Formats: sequence, structure tokens, C-alpha cells
Amino acid sequence: MTRFESDIKTVPHSASKVYEVLSNFDNFESLLPSDKIQNWESFGDRCRFEVTGIGQIGLKIVDKEPEKTIKYTADGTVPFNFFLWVQLKHAEASSKVKVTLDADLNPMIKMVAKGPLEKFVGLLADAIASHSY
Repeated sequence: MTRFESDIKTVPHSASKVYEVLSNFDNFESLLPSDKIQNWESFGDRCRFEVTGIGQIGLKIVDKEPEKTIKYTADGTVPFNFFLWVQLKHAEASSKVKVTLDADLNPMIKMVAKGPLEKFVGLLADAIASHSY
């Protein structure tokens, strides 16, 4: 597995509020860039959408610990297996967040996907940190 980690971001909201949004895909669409996402469907602990230039992607929540972590993985056909998780930590009047992606990449896919996946993890962490909860 190849690991991609975001920087730790400060969110000006409680870990419980951030967890409430991230632990249910019904709340998740607003975190994604609307110019790159189409055909969003949410089913609470699962979602499906199309990414411009990539195709259809499905995600499901596989584990969650209130106010601490939410773990996601692929749901359906994807070019590689992966696990994505968001770690939360309560701080005074705010919270800290870190996004990690473990991807099972063969050497050819890794060469092509490394840059976009690093960027994705950083953009997702930024989106979580700047979201209006």
C-alpha cells in the first residue's frame, strides 16, 4: 500500500460537528468540487458519483468512531483498492483534522496517480477545514 497524508488542518468547529457531517454521505456532497463531480447519489453510509475525466466512483463507510475517525473504502468497481480515513481531534474551541489515503497501486498506476492522489488528499483536508458547518 502507498500512503498519502494531508497536513494537519485546524477546523473552527467542534470535532462532534465535523464528525456529524463526515459520517453521513447525505452531508458530504458540499465538500466536493461541484465543477468536477456529477450525478451524485447518497445512501447514508454509501455514495456514488462521477468525476470528470475519471469516471464513476463509489464510496462506503467501513468504520467510524464518534468524534475521532471515519474510514471509507471503494464501493463497486475501481481501478485500485484503497482506504481513506479522516482523523479528528478536539482542540479548544476548534478541532484538528488529518486525511490519510492508503492505496494499493501497481508500479505503473503509481507513476501516473501519485501526484493527483497527493493533491486530492490535500484538497479534501482543505475542504473539510474551510467548510461552513
